[in-house]
Amino acid sequence: MRDLTRGGCESSGNADLAVARRVIQAEIGGLESLAETLDDTFHKAVAACAAVRGRIVVTGIGKSGHIAHKIAATLASTGTPAQFVHPVEASHGDLGMIGSEDAILALSNSGETSELADILAYSRRFKIPLIAITGGSRSTLAGAADIVLLLPAAAEACPMGLAPTTSTTMMMTLGDALALALLERRGFSSADFQLFHPGGRLGRRLLRVRDIMHDEGEVPLVSPAARMSDAILVMTAKSFGCVGVCETDGRLIGVITDGDLRRHMGDSLLAQTVGTVMHRNPKTIAAAALAADALGLMNRFAITALFVVDEGSRPVGFLHMHDCLYAGVA
Repeated sequence: MRDLTRGGCESSGNADLAVARRVIQAEIGGLESLAETLDDTFHKAVAACAAVRGRIVVTGIGKSGHIAHKIAATLASTGTPAQFVHPVEASHGDLGMIGSEDAILALSNSGETSELADILAYSRRFKIPLIAITGGSRSTLAGAADIVLLLPAAAEACPMGLAPTTSTTMMMTLGDALALALLERRGFSSADFQLFHPGGRLGRRLLRVRDIMHDEGEVPLVSPAARMSDAILVMTAKSFGCVGVCETDGRLIGVITDGDLRRHMGDSLLAQTVGTVMHRNPKTIAAAALAADALGLMNRFAITALFVVDEGSRPVGFLHMHDCLYAGVA
């Protein structure tokens, strides 16, 4: 009986895998058709979106509405101000969210979604640019739109041909393509991306040293001619467990750590000059470097802190491993 059950599970599992592969291949086929049929209309859509002074208002209902939500979020997170407006709510007051300097991106596979009627009429009445993503080339939506991004004819992965699958995958991919074309056109950088993603792992990975370092006034510094007694007072006051050594021109030339104090411990230590005790060529990093790179440098050399220096090797900040940990960089 156990063998029969196992055989039934294996048979069912194989059938499930076959369905999954069929769905994936069907949607890949749709995306390949989409890539092949893209033409200059896509460039016009990108140019129209880039010229918008307000927001890209993305709308749709049902499965298209869920895709519209995602497209709006992707646009907003990659430097193109955007928001989703539900077409039914628009008919009950949310049309006020759409301004004269906005553009509308409307999604409907058939192009005959009745719930879009009020948004379409509003866009025509106030001459708000309308871009359509639809599979219906002769549909009401296509006829009303200024620019039509036409989805190629492709079978849905659903065996009944009813559940939106291939069509919504093409919509979402086209939205991603639009968002990333706008990103590249605007020169959107990783620093811009971090500005919009301060939370979560992505934001932490893009933190710069300057975002979490201690400022110049907090950096423990002494001159090489200073007595060790003075250096220890500075180390104690700043509480970082080390002190940097700078020449008269401000260049960082050395460092003294708690470990150096232990190695030079003796009756004469306090009377010695900093220059005789310091460790030369300390590890440093630039303020513009990624905090993750700074943490990697500390781990590689088994140290707990870095002096942050400018192009002239002058200290402009100080970074402790704990700063990286508190910021969630690790």
